[in-house]
Amino acid sequence: ALLLVMTNPYAYIIEPLDPQKPDHKFFNLKKLKDPRYDQLPFSIRVLLESAVRNCDGFLVKKEDVEKVLNWKVTQSQTVEVPFRPARVILQDFTGVPAVVDFAAMRDAVKKLQGDPEKINPVCPADLVIDHSIQVDFNRNCVTGFISRVFAFYNLFFYLLNLNQEHRFLQKNQDLEFERNRERFEFLKWGSKAFRNMRIIPPGSGIVHQVNLEYLARVVFEQDGYYYPDSLVGTDSHTTMIDGLGVLGWGVGGIEAEAVMLGQPISMVLPEVIGYKLQGTPNKYITSTDIVLTVTKHLRQVGVVGKFVEFFGPGVAQLSIADRATIANMCPEYGATAAFFPVDQISIHYLKQTGGDAEKLNYIEKYLKAVGMFRDYSNTAEDPQFTQVVELDLSTVVPCCSGPKRPQDKVDVSEMKQDFKTCLGAKQGFKGFQVAPERHDVRVPFQFNGAEYSLSHGSVVIAAITSCTNTSNPSVMLGAGLLAQRAVKAGLRVKPYIKTSLSPGSGVVTYYLKESGVMDFLSQLGFEVVGYGCMTCIGNSGPLPEPVVEAITQGDLVAAGVLSGNRNFEGRVHPNTRANYLASPPLVIAYAIAGTMRIDFEKEPLAVNSQGKEVFLRDIWPTREEIQAVERQFVIPAMFKEVYEKVEKVNERWNSLKAPSDKLYTWDPSSTYIKSPPFFDGLTRELQTPNSITDAYVLLNLGDSVTTDHISPAGNIARNSAAARYLTSRGLTPREFNSYGSRRGNDAVMARGTFANIRLFNKFINKQAPSTIYLPTEETMDVFDAAEKYQQAGHPLLILAGKEYGSGSSRDWAAKGPFLLGIKAVLAESYERIHRSNLVGMGIIPLEYLPGDSAESLGLSGRERYTVIIPPQITPRMNVDIKLDTGKTFQAKMRFDTDVELTYFHHGGILNYMIRKMSQN
Repeated sequence: ALLLVMTNPYAYIIEPLDPQKPDHKFFNLKKLKDPRYDQLPFSIRVLLESAVRNCDGFLVKKEDVEKVLNWKVTQSQTVEVPFRPARVILQDFTGVPAVVDFAAMRDAVKKLQGDPEKINPVCPADLVIDHSIQVDFNRNCVTGFISRVFAFYNLFFYLLNLNQEHRFLQKNQDLEFERNRERFEFLKWGSKAFRNMRIIPPGSGIVHQVNLEYLARVVFEQDGYYYPDSLVGTDSHTTMIDGLGVLGWGVGGIEAEAVMLGQPISMVLPEVIGYKLQGTPNKYITSTDIVLTVTKHLRQVGVVGKFVEFFGPGVAQLSIADRATIANMCPEYGATAAFFPVDQISIHYLKQTGGDAEKLNYIEKYLKAVGMFRDYSNTAEDPQFTQVVELDLSTVVPCCSGPKRPQDKVDVSEMKQDFKTCLGAKQGFKGFQVAPERHDVRVPFQFNGAEYSLSHGSVVIAAITSCTNTSNPSVMLGAGLLAQRAVKAGLRVKPYIKTSLSPGSGVVTYYLKESGVMDFLSQLGFEVVGYGCMTCIGNSGPLPEPVVEAITQGDLVAAGVLSGNRNFEGRVHPNTRANYLASPPLVIAYAIAGTMRIDFEKEPLAVNSQGKEVFLRDIWPTREEIQAVERQFVIPAMFKEVYEKVEKVNERWNSLKAPSDKLYTWDPSSTYIKSPPFFDGLTRELQTPNSITDAYVLLNLGDSVTTDHISPAGNIARNSAAARYLTSRGLTPREFNSYGSRRGNDAVMARGTFANIRLFNKFINKQAPSTIYLPTEETMDVFDAAEKYQQAGHPLLILAGKEYGSGSSRDWAAKGPFLLGIKAVLAESYERIHRSNLVGMGIIPLEYLPGDSAESLGLSGRERYTVIIPPQITPRMNVDIKLDTGKTFQAKMRFDTDVELTYFHHGGILNYMIRKMSQN
């Protein structure tokens, strides 16, 4: 720190925050005395502070500071600036491969005669284990005698005070450890072998909620300096922390690893869209309704690659939990960050969540001193924005999103008609192409000795899940109050519907119990089944076999409804083709109704045992009623009690044994942890990039191909290439676990690449994880075709449409294609994080020129492609692509910065870091 200050040209603006504490200093940006500073968006001020504090003339230069300070001009000039976030956050699906990469990088550095311990995080990193637990046990997944008794005497169990939700929670956690012990032992090794890496054990909560409630500093105090908390995370919903005024966003795991090793992020200085909130929400509106409205609106505005910063008097109407809900879904509306500057409500939240008075004092004092503390009612503080768009909160109505994308908002009042339209519409984001004569088909089945039937739109999964909503006491208590009133009105949820409640932290369970609503949630089937992402990431577990048989027999468009943030095809469950995002109260409402084909305004939720029709409006709580309960029961003592023991309370984790060696000893018999081949044959010398010659197209894809399509996280199908590999290693299907849990093994993940059953490949003109091996016209699994191409020495390309790589920030969606031999992707546009991941793996992201597409150029995908790579490459340059048909066209090479070109020349960012770290 002292050396940095001595070489920093801005050392003259350092001063104590409190004259009584001269050793606690900060860079006072106000002392720059530059009038441009007060006009900057608050989010850009955070970037500026980082640039000023880290200015060393090497990684961060004085001209970089000027670029940020001159944002009003440079925002439109695609200028590149470095950013050093204060910390990194990971979850275990992305954390395991990151630690695998670090372990392999240590091996590679040693082979190059470097010091392997240089591969060590210098930027603080927190890893929260939250993606492993599945809904294996819930009320309709209990076997034998207990299942039958529980189904018929549910209320009797509660009268006996038998804690059913604790039993399901315990069983799911037991199974989680049974499946993932090897992964957890590896992570525990990582926590010992690498400095600056803290691991939050399984069972603690969801990464973004734990970040919001516990890990966030808001202002760092380190090495005698105060500075703004900021972060990047290996999960796209890292943006949730923006709701607290901490600037953060998702990056690829590959890029996060470089940041952990001390490399600044190279980013294009973004435009900032000012989103002005006005008015007051209707008393029946939830924060979920607001965020789904914002998501659709900003998708229409177009904010990809930009920051969104919220301002206006309406912001003061929103709690931090409301703001965090809106910030959480930032990836769904396409922005990089969704920032709510810190205000007095932020300070109140820190106090509510157990922050100590001294810390709150210096947070507020520091942010006011550097002009980063907001009063949303004071228009004089409004900065300049690239563009301003507005939303009147009073116009928001109850809504859901679906059936296949989070941006496809559907007003609840229009749900019945919208589903009917989707049923018959052409196959697509809003269509299932079901013949009109089959719209009203019903399939009878038996469950636990009783007769039921399913039809199109029948709800078979109802999950209160995801940090998006479970972090928000207003919607969780709203769900509890609705459940209380529903039970008292004599309403029940049909027993075959897979219901679950997976809170984002133990605090949620605490206040649900203390407020007296937990028992009513449980009586409707919404028992606590685990603390983790669960259904939202596809860990929904199995459906009852009779339900699956009925869906299959009738080829039904069955529905899942969840309080999550993603509903892409094939993500939630293979048997739910329609999936809707909804607030927790609406999840319960649709579960009680048992179908999405209902108009709540005109039709009753259900008829109770007394024959009385009960409408949703009869039991729906108002915002005022919810807030009264929240004020009484959500208190600081809860947060303190839960989080003061969060790192030590899990006895299973505490008892895990892990080696203490600095170099990992790879076990060749392991099917979870395997040394990856990314660095095989790596030398100190750079290899000159060559043109891609006569490449075949492996897949010809359309628009909105998600990272779930490219690298699924859910169950491993028994007929898949990955299943065949695991079977050959002696595993049974019960032991397969999920793709997400196998991300430490490249052999599984390469075989799982493009293995999503909902992948639509134009070559075969249907949804299937298959393609055509063009030399022989054989149809086969994607992995098998790629393997044949590689054996024959043929490079590969992917053709795609718009928004390629949307969805989760999944580094295996780039690593997998790399292992399949894919050299480039040619698409109309890319999701930001995925493009970065492709660059990080040395895969060239090519983009059609404006107006061009596969269709307009007449590309069938059966041609062979030669991409001419010139000796001198510049950012975003156009390159020639020649086909074996004689046709030639140009595409833009989407290396957006000079740093990205450097990574490409090294064959990827990790290769660059290894060569850098191996130097003495």
